[in-house]
Amino acid sequence: MPTLTDIGTLIISTPETCGNRSRIAGTKITVQRIALWYKMGMKPEEIIAEIPHLNLAQVHAA
Repeated sequence: MPTLTDIGTLIISTPETCGNRSRIAGTKITVQRIALWYKMGMKPEEIIAEIPHLNLAQVHAA
């Protein structure tokens, strides 16, 4: 059976990291960065290839 992940735990924002911008929890990768790449035409799998420590759920959450 697949493991369920609460999508609300994947994105966080804290004043002391990344200027309080939304980012992927446990990283300094901002949602804005992922969204920009996606808008440029990159597929989630291509984004993971660029940042291999992310997983598909994190990219989709962003």
